[in-house]
Amino acid sequence: MWRQKKNSTPTNRLNILVSVVLLIGVLIGVRLFFLQIIMKDYYEAKAKGQQSVNLILEPRRGNIYLKNKNGEEVAAASTEQGDTLYLNNKFIIDSGGLLEKLNAVTPIDKDIFSKAISKANDPYEILKRRVTQEEADKILALAIPGVELESSSWRVYPAGDFLSHVLGFVGSSATGGADEGRYGIEKYYNNILAGDSSLVTADKDAKGFLIAIVNPLRSDPGGGEDVRLTIDPDLQKFIETEIEAARSKWQGKSAGVIIVQPKTGKVLAMAASPSFDPNNYKTEKDLGVFLNPFTQKIFEMGSVFKPLTMAAALNEGALTADTTYIDTGEVKIGSATIKNFDGKSHGKQTMTQVLEESLNTGAVFAMRKLGEQKLKTYFHNYGLGEKLGIDLPGELKGDLSNLDTGREIEFATASFGQGVAVTPLELAMALSSLGNGGKLMQPYLKDDQNRQPVVIRQVIKPETSVTISRMLVDVVDMKLAGGKAKIDSYSVAAKTGTAQMPNTGSKGYSGEYLHTFFGYFPAYDPQYLILLFLERPQGVKYASQSLTDTFSEITQFIINYYTLPPDR
Repeated sequence: MWRQKKNSTPTNRLNILVSVVLLIGVLIGVRLFFLQIIMKDYYEAKAKGQQSVNLILEPRRGNIYLKNKNGEEVAAASTEQGDTLYLNNKFIIDSGGLLEKLNAVTPIDKDIFSKAISKANDPYEILKRRVTQEEADKILALAIPGVELESSSWRVYPAGDFLSHVLGFVGSSATGGADEGRYGIEKYYNNILAGDSSLVTADKDAKGFLIAIVNPLRSDPGGGEDVRLTIDPDLQKFIETEIEAARSKWQGKSAGVIIVQPKTGKVLAMAASPSFDPNNYKTEKDLGVFLNPFTQKIFEMGSVFKPLTMAAALNEGALTADTTYIDTGEVKIGSATIKNFDGKSHGKQTMTQVLEESLNTGAVFAMRKLGEQKLKTYFHNYGLGEKLGIDLPGELKGDLSNLDTGREIEFATASFGQGVAVTPLELAMALSSLGNGGKLMQPYLKDDQNRQPVVIRQVIKPETSVTISRMLVDVVDMKLAGGKAKIDSYSVAAKTGTAQMPNTGSKGYSGEYLHTFFGYFPAYDPQYLILLFLERPQGVKYASQSLTDTFSEITQFIINYYTLPPDR
């Protein structure tokens, strides 16, 4: 019987289809296994990268405090918290009337607003920094789409230009990081004040906005430490007023005053004019005003050097206070002639009278008795020509290089403060050694209760200190400004200096002067040393005429303010 052959085509097709489906299933399974098991960590990290962001939280910067004689503290620099107001133009629906609404809460610069609103779809256009918390709350209450706030902080100097040369300011980092200290204490102690940043991870929503901090990599930023200074705010305010008045009266280019404790090196006040407002440092056109003239400028100081020369000669036994010489009014050294400031001869003079009359010829006489190389050694031992290590940035050292030439004329002029240049701080500490028993002290500004005074070196013997102090008291009692600086109940050791200023960019000296005045008191147990300078005054010839009143006012203020008992 004939049988018809069965058709196998549908079965083959079915088998192929099943095989393909099974193959696809296997491939999908392998792929899922690869993605979910093998590549799990990779894709989890990638997803987190799309949904989260790492943020750096900056710590709150430490404050800078001052303390008056009663122990009351005031903040000279502090940090305020607030917000930055900005526009996210992707969500601005209607800009009409927006400026008016915001202006009703906080003043907005019209030009800044116009530029910001014109940048369509820009998610971050700053309208205003330093928005207070109260203003921020009112802006949030308006609930305007695209008007947004972010937390921020900024440095505040409550007293404006008060103590500006000591404080410095906080400005943008050169590397684009967090703001940092620029100039002054803000720079020197930046690491202490700034603290440590904190790194956190935050989630973002689909539109890219932060919604929560989910993983603090360090729980809290390490806040900056506060710094307390040795500056007395009441004394500082007084001397700032006095030195600005002196500069204004005599139309000087600059002026300054520093007050230190000779026995410890503690700086009680430091002021310079012109000053600047660290709150608005960006508006200052003369960048040179940011430099602290006490540590970052050098000057030829003039006759205030004579006590240093005289003390060195006394200390070596080369002469005494009563040693005499004949003043003919001039000294010839090679082709050069050195004359007294008044051009006169004074006949037979003691070394005390040399200081009283401020005789250049007498300083040269003392230098010759001492010896050139010994004078050079003493000047270096006084700390002239070296950094003293004060806690301020950019400290310069004086220039005594003229003494390296070996020429007698250089030593002769250096004996009365010409041809050698030093910082006012170097001079203040050198002069302090004359009254404090002969010790060169390290100056300092940070008020640390655990700090012990640092003696850099012993320069002159204690008995020499007493002798030179007695000679300088005679200067005040007998001659200085006709007795105007004398105080009946107090011994004051003082001396003035009037120095020709060198030409800028060429050799020789100009017709302009630097006036200086220093004094310490009570002379035989000095608690305070005052050094003043006045650069290029007009209409006055000598420092005794321009600075005596300022010195006397400051001295009297200190006596009354600190209730200093009379010593004679």
